[in-house]
Amino acid sequence: MTMLAQQIAALRPLGLVAEPGPPSTVPYQLDSACIAWADHGALLAELARSRGLDLPAWLATAQVKQGQALLSPRQLLALLAPLQTCGADSAFVIGRLSLPGHYGLASQALQQSACLLDALRLLVRHAGRLSPLLTPRLLCSGSELLLYWTEACGAPPAQRAFLVDQQMSAVSAMCEQLAGQRLPWRYSFNRTRPRDPAQHVVYLGGALRFDCQVDAMRIDLALAQQPWPTMNGSSLAGSALAAGALAQGADPASARRGLLAALYDQLLSDLTRSPSLDTAAAAFGISPATLKRHLAQHGTHFQAELDQVRSHVALYLLGLQGQASEAVAQQLGFYDAANFRRAFRRWTGINPGALALA
Repeated sequence: MTMLAQQIAALRPLGLVAEPGPPSTVPYQLDSACIAWADHGALLAELARSRGLDLPAWLATAQVKQGQALLSPRQLLALLAPLQTCGADSAFVIGRLSLPGHYGLASQALQQSACLLDALRLLVRHAGRLSPLLTPRLLCSGSELLLYWTEACGAPPAQRAFLVDQQMSAVSAMCEQLAGQRLPWRYSFNRTRPRDPAQHVVYLGGALRFDCQVDAMRIDLALAQQPWPTMNGSSLAGSALAAGALAQGADPASARRGLLAALYDQLLSDLTRSPSLDTAAAAFGISPATLKRHLAQHGTHFQAELDQVRSHVALYLLGLQGQASEAVAQQLGFYDAANFRRAFRRWTGINPGALALA
């Protein structure tokens, strides 16, 4: 096994690489009707009502019909779009109401998780139910835990920051509720600093860093492993029952991945074997032309998705593992360090020696 293969194998149980789902699990796409209105739509409707939006017009804009049971990711994104202009705090308010949420077994398991690490593993494993628009990924490096997000099925660039703020607020609020106190998260944003970061400070705290290469939350691993103060024997039993039922397929929607998240998983698993459009398409059981068309419908293409995976692995090896550029270049299959540095600058906008991950 090569060094890179060993690194990727070590990441699998931490959630950066998803465990393979059942063969029948097909990734959902932008227009797949797969998100229960009762899970996410009803929450947004309450906020829309409280912010004075005309509900019939709001629903019509997203082509959602009264009584519709399932939404597509595209419709959910369309419902979120008007809320972006209904107050600077909208993303954070939605987030605070999102987790643990009322999503059946997945929420029950979250509410009764034993510690922060346990809760985040559940969030990563059941993202299809809990976080259908952005896919959370978890890794541990040394004494630190890092949670970051990748696209599930292609949100418009204009909504990416809103979704990230929503997810960070959701995780922060959930942890505050379960821990009984605000936890000392450190936040990294893959965007320029906003003109007024007041809402970020109010809802997330002051440990904010912008102009980074990933959207991520970081915390000491030892703190993440400490038992929640409210845990007891009965809740541990409840968590085990809920998690066990999920593992046995009682909620198949929770294990589904968006197309881009599933492709990320596949590319990362296959990175040591020079992945291609053909091999990725074969893994999904479709033709290369069909995969290419699907990716175009999600606003992306194969090379962009492969570059993202390679850049994330490079960031991990350089920034968290402290490896030299030459070693990372060799592991990622570059002919020399100069070619790797050019590619890294194209991926991230910076040179490997100027990392600003955290």
